[in-house]
Amino acid sequence: MVLQAEEGRLTTSAARILVATAVPAERDAVARTFSGQVIAVGVGPASAAARTATALTEAARDGHPFQLVVSTGIAGGFVPEAPVGSLVVADEITAADLGAETAEGFLPVTDLGFGTVTHRPPQALVRDAATATGARTGTVLTVSTVTGTAARATALRAHHPRALAEAMEGFGVAEAAAAHGTPVMELRAISNPVGPRDRAAWRIGEALQALTDGFGKLTPVLESWKPA
Repeated sequence: MVLQAEEGRLTTSAARILVATAVPAERDAVARTFSGQVIAVGVGPASAAARTATALTEAARDGHPFQLVVSTGIAGGFVPEAPVGSLVVADEITAADLGAETAEGFLPVTDLGFGTVTHRPPQALVRDAATATGARTGTVLTVSTVTGTAARATALRAHHPRALAEAMEGFGVAEAAAAHGTPVMELRAISNPVGPRDRAAWRIGEALQALTDGFGKLTPVLESWKPA
């Protein structure tokens, strides 16, 4: 919550929110219905983490820290639960491929005894966001290599049975937010099925419009949200 001086007294205002997308097209889609700060942080978890951390650090240095970070953009959806054109709100933001391959299969870095692979957004915010936007809730995976085969899609769902979508930035944004003690959430609009790479099946324009519409419905939730 932000405190402001007004006629000799302190009043409260809505939380200051940072929205992070990967590319300018996603940033512009969000900005059509959301008037807060929206930045394009680049593709992939490393770029997303670095640029989000920079924005958070600069805001804190200037005395106007952010109280919430939202990772958003388009994503691949696991069918049939997350069809093209639908919205997904993450109740878990999980790094799907952060770990080690072994003879027995993939082990997440947490099973190796260090690190983290999952960040959990505030439950009440997830609930309210899903209600307002009509989004499904579940795990959104962060990958460094986008899935392009049915076998890989099947393997991901075997390791992460609650997964609804995969993208490339959410975990990086969440790591930066966690380092600043700032809550995070993730909203994704589905542009294509997770599985065999078929550009003819992509519906990027439809997904960007869903993102714009979704943020139009999400904005009142964000404006009324108060950090714990």
